[in-house]
Amino acid sequence: MSRENPVMKRLAALAATLLIATVMFAGHAARADSPPEIVVLGDSLVAGYGLQPGEAFPERLQEALIADGVQVSVTNAGVSGDTSSGGLARLDWSVPDGTDGVIVELGANDALRGIPPEVTRENLNTIVARLKERGIAVLLAGMMAPPNMGEEYAAAFNPIYRDIAAAHDIQLYPFFLDGVAAEAALNQADGMHPNARGVDVIVSRFVPAAKDFISRMAGGTRASAE
Repeated sequence: MSRENPVMKRLAALAATLLIATVMFAGHAARADSPPEIVVLGDSLVAGYGLQPGEAFPERLQEALIADGVQVSVTNAGVSGDTSSGGLARLDWSVPDGTDGVIVELGANDALRGIPPEVTRENLNTIVARLKERGIAVLLAGMMAPPNMGEEYAAAFNPIYRDIAAAHDIQLYPFFLDGVAAEAALNQADGMHPNARGVDVIVSRFVPAAKDFISRMAGGTRASAE
């Protein structure tokens, strides 16, 4: 029985190593060149409540970004009626592995229901912390308490988003309903949910922040670059 040539054995091992490295590099390169995967984790304001298919914020945001030459995939993970507690409870299955960034839009229902601001703060803080632990970038969309909740409640609720963004060094969009809140022509009959025109206003104002968010991920903070 002939003995194996040691030179050939080393060459075969080297070839196998190079093959594995090439496959891994190709996989990483393909991932880096693919459009970023963004999930919008939120409530009825993004879920598309009262709107026709394709009119919800995530879908319209994706269309606007692609129209501006920014390739991206935006997934709608909005659930009507969700509070920050609900968003936290479904976080893991709403944000699958492979997600690069999450836009967190939660808290409106907390304020409407008078949930203690410290509960909302803790939930949102935990959501952001858990996403960061997974290497996922976060853009936090701020919310403001409705006037009927009173000044004391607003003073405790409104700073939550700014404080969390600063503590975790993440991007903040100060007020998700900027330009739409209290504008009758841009809201549905309930006065709380944006109509299709209202969504387009939100999207047009949000696009610069979304572009900055994607640019930051492309600069090395995407989960796949970890």
